[in-house]
Amino acid sequence: MATKVTFTLDDETIERLRQAAERIQKPKSQVVREAIRDFADRLGKLSERERVEMLKVFDQVIPAIPKRPLAQVQSELKRIRESRRSGGRRTATKP
Repeated sequence: MATKVTFTLDDETIERLRQAAERIQKPKSQVVREAIRDFADRLGKLSERERVEMLKVFDQVIPAIPKRPLAQVQSELKRIRESRRSGGRRTATKP
């Protein structure tokens, strides 16, 4: 079942819709339906621009990770966990 709806679109969008419908030889309503379906499918996914930007950040961050022996990292993590279990860096307050 189809439901008729009314939207207000700017002139540029209307022209782009008209051109797209002409180019693919489909009704404007079908172009809108397909555009909405495509948009909904992309929600929550990275755009190409976002993906490239995140890869740039990744390429900057990875070389900045200090290279330490695994034993040193495990020892540091052990000290952090022990510190958290014993109350962390809290010191007794003076009355």
